[in-house]
Amino acid sequence: MAMTVITISNAPMSLRGDLTKWMQEIATGVYIGDLNSRVREELWERVTQSVGRGQATLSYAARNELGYQFKTHRTKQINVSCDGIPLVMIPKEEDHISDERKHGFSNQAKFRQARKYSAKRKKKTPITPYVVIDIETNGLDPLQDDIIEIAALRVEPDNYKKFNLFILNERELPDEIVELTGITDQVLAEEGQDISKALDGFIDFIGDLPIVGYNLLFDIDFINRNLRDINRGTIKNRKIDLMGLVKKEMMFLKSYKLEDVLLAYGVDEPVSHRALSDARLTHVLSTKVNGFERQLNQKR
Repeated sequence: MAMTVITISNAPMSLRGDLTKWMQEIATGVYIGDLNSRVREELWERVTQSVGRGQATLSYAARNELGYQFKTHRTKQINVSCDGIPLVMIPKEEDHISDERKHGFSNQAKFRQARKYSAKRKKKTPITPYVVIDIETNGLDPLQDDIIEIAALRVEPDNYKKFNLFILNERELPDEIVELTGITDQVLAEEGQDISKALDGFIDFIGDLPIVGYNLLFDIDFINRNLRDINRGTIKNRKIDLMGLVKKEMMFLKSYKLEDVLLAYGVDEPVSHRALSDARLTHVLSTKVNGFERQLNQKR
């Protein structure tokens, strides 16, 4: 058993109620308890699945030089491991101060450096197979909005396999979603599958392989919410979010949108906002991001 502290903000009352079953709320949004590792991980999974747009942190005793470990969810802070020691990194954000004043480099110079840096990399195919996923939705809230397209690309040393389905949607698509994705209500009505059948196929396709994505938490939140709605178990696969690796490697990019990150790594292809196409671009990005192969191949 080890002392555990969880903090949450902007969280639903149902989540706060769940936490008080195992921990004591010593201040608003601050919970402390003596938990074993299994309960701690299950509570943390519950927090990340249910906190919605809120933020959360988890800290607990660990056998390292500092005596503790921590995790964050939807916060600006990033957990950076330095020879097993957990360190906090807060990427600098752009504000009204110009790039030249803040970092000594113009946008043009930074872009040239990024292209030059990425050009030196050799494209590698990681040994460990993995699955790149992407979804399209009719909104941004995983608690209220729905998946309209889901795709996955299974990457193996000498082989690629594709999975791509439209999802039936009872609500009329917003005009901005139709314009962004090119997906229409007619397409969903004619080609869409029931969410239960689609997710059964998706889960079979990914198996127990590591899942890779860009801003992966967004996709996982939507998928897990739908899995809970149809009384299925949530995704337990190991997850690698390329956005976090990119932010560690290229701290001063003006934008971390996928299309801007791709350009910084020398990939001059448009993001179509279609699930399979964007999964393919995310796979290309995975071959260029420093540290991805090491993280993919490391043992849990």
